[in-house]
Amino acid sequence: MGTPQPPAADTAPAAQHALLHGRPGADAAHAGPEHTHTAEPEAELGPTGRPRRHVPEPQPLPSHGPAKIIAMCNQKGGVGKTTSTINLGASLAEYGRRVLLVDLDPQGALSAGLGVAHHDLDLTVHNLLVERGVSVDDVLLHTRVEGLDLLPSNIDLSAAEIQLVSEVGREQALGRALYPVLDRYDYILVDCQPSLGLLTVNALACADAVIIPMECEYFSLRGLALLNDTVDKVRDRLNPKLSLAGILVTMFDSRTLHAREVMSRVVEVFGDLVYDSVIARTVRFPETSVAGEPITTWAPKSAGAESYRALAREVIHRSGR
Repeated sequence: MGTPQPPAADTAPAAQHALLHGRPGADAAHAGPEHTHTAEPEAELGPTGRPRRHVPEPQPLPSHGPAKIIAMCNQKGGVGKTTSTINLGASLAEYGRRVLLVDLDPQGALSAGLGVAHHDLDLTVHNLLVERGVSVDDVLLHTRVEGLDLLPSNIDLSAAEIQLVSEVGREQALGRALYPVLDRYDYILVDCQPSLGLLTVNALACADAVIIPMECEYFSLRGLALLNDTVDKVRDRLNPKLSLAGILVTMFDSRTLHAREVMSRVVEVFGDLVYDSVIARTVRFPETSVAGEPITTWAPKSAGAESYRALAREVIHRSGR
């Protein structure tokens, strides 16, 4: 059951230069795991340009926990991070995993995307982080998806960074809050705000791994280099167990040359860390936000739903649970 997770990418300056400027060869070799695909010539090529790797169907779990904490992180906004958190969580729940989603963005998009009237909430993640005596169970909400729970957020969370600045161990506030419920869940997905501030550092400080959703465009490449530098610093100074679980390409449009070129560059530098599952552009995702539910229940047979199920299979396969 325990399939080893791919190693974290080396994010040395040379690798980052290769990402932005397209230097193949040695730089690319140092930037990610080096695996030679021995697929048959007629093997189907996926949107990444590689043959699709075999991922077995997830098996039921005999028990639940301890949870693997995954930070869904990208300091660039508008890359499909919140959409991916909701739909990956729902897809993992479909496979019998117990999942907790944590809305760590003061905009509350994750909560709104699950149909929660977040502006009217009395208790949110903000209370959990800054008030003593508030527990996860006080804030926890059950969603319409079986096995999928939520810690909601709203604009109140924007004050947390200021309030936490003077606290001892301020980077571990989220980890302390989540610790009592680790044994209830198989995955805890943290939807980070589009910045690299204290809230995001809190997510990285308690996470086992990071998934980076990124749009296939040049500015996302620049942001990817900066984010990897932050992940390296958090690993060195706060959380030695932190690894890069994978890079998820979102909003992909295979019809454009630019998208294909960016995809090629990311795969060249990061190799197998790039998930085979790619999320294509579709009008379905804005519809699901209005409906307040995941695409897996709103349009269960859509291509978007199948893409997130495929991603869930990869995440389960790589993490071994």
